[in-house]
Amino acid sequence: MARNGSQSSSTAAREYLSDRIEERPVAPTIMRWSFVLTWFMRVLAILWIMKGLSAWAVILGIWTPIGQFEARSTGYQATIIYFALIDLIAAVGLWMASTWGGIMWLLAIMSHLILAAFFPGIVSGGVMTVAFFLTLMTVYLGMSWLAAQENH
Repeated sequence: MARNGSQSSSTAAREYLSDRIEERPVAPTIMRWSFVLTWFMRVLAILWIMKGLSAWAVILGIWTPIGQFEARSTGYQATIIYFALIDLIAAVGLWMASTWGGIMWLLAIMSHLILAAFFPGIVSGGVMTVAFFLTLMTVYLGMSWLAAQENH
């Protein structure tokens, strides 16, 4: 009996391992770490949407007098524009619970920490901010590891 096109395409679709965490096969365990990781990523996405929109507020002069962004140094302008873009891109990827979202978020957070260490006049990086970001990174990496172990 010949296979028709719809059967072979549905078989191929089932064999494809998705990039999205919530679409992966579910292992029967008491606590599903992939579920916890997905919701943690969604909470992070909301925080990073707010962080990205606050960068856009600086660019557009919402909380500062109009023209103040243009009067700042080129390094400051480039940094704010970088975070206005990368934070929102990372937030979309985090909300989708995709692997690239976590990578973009780690890139954004590491960029913030590195710039805060070397250019404190451009990027604010108080002790509380650094501790908060490092805690978020540790929790994310720990949950990612637990979710990966759950699938084995």
